[in-house]
Amino acid sequence: MKALLYSSLRILAPYALAATAGMISERSGVINFALEGIMLCCALAAASVALTTGSLWIGVGAALLCGVVVSLGYYALTAYRRVDQVLLGIAVNLAALGGTRFLLKLGFDSSSNSPRVEADALVAPLVPLALVLAWVLLTKTRLGVRLIAAGDAPDALRAQNISVRKTRVLALSVSGALLGLAGAFMVAQQHQFTDEMTAGRGYIAVAAVVLGGWRFWPVLLACVLFSVAEAVELAFQSFAIIPAQIVQMLPYVVCLVALLFRRSTFRAPHALGQ
Repeated sequence: MKALLYSSLRILAPYALAATAGMISERSGVINFALEGIMLCCALAAASVALTTGSLWIGVGAALLCGVVVSLGYYALTAYRRVDQVLLGIAVNLAALGGTRFLLKLGFDSSSNSPRVEADALVAPLVPLALVLAWVLLTKTRLGVRLIAAGDAPDALRAQNISVRKTRVLALSVSGALLGLAGAFMVAQQHQFTDEMTAGRGYIAVAAVVLGGWRFWPVLLACVLFSVAEAVELAFQSFAIIPAQIVQMLPYVVCLVALLFRRSTFRAPHALGQ
């Protein structure tokens, strides 16, 4: 039981960070379907810089910077070039999948994983700290009020001479930093970067945002559900009673069933995707 609890908490961290990042982005009105790709890029940045400098702390900083830069680039294309946000998110995910594989081969002469990263930084305590700060930002600050207004009533912000785009830039910056921390956390846990190490977590995080109705605690609860499902899947694989391919479907089946029976208690932000 202890092993299952520890496994669930370890799996929960990237889910919770990615889903919170997606929720903050979408509460400001920007559909962020690129969680998977941005998180993967951040993980590679963390591993590469940590191996180059010998410090995972610097690698964490590089991952945070990578997340912010890629997220702002994503928003710039949607805001100034009017690129469809969903299609751009898919494109970023596919580009990250191929690009990280190419850079992995180029930098480490391996198509599967990087060399071992010495985890000299305790990244895990940063996860609850980041989640608490995100909750405080959304619910207890003036910026949080503006951020939510940017997604629900952008015209109200404009009437007060507050820039909707600047507000969304701040939201995407916070979102990118959370995705950077998620990527660094996975590198610290696995002690290396591996090809496709995000393993669909970004997509499930998108589902958690919808399932949780774009509200912090329901979204976090949805992440707990998915992380427990994945931990149970890993436990079943160790028994080798059920074929591994069927067991690996468990988190995705849980995701589909949860979305199927989701009640429309909460609505999406009015200006989402506009």
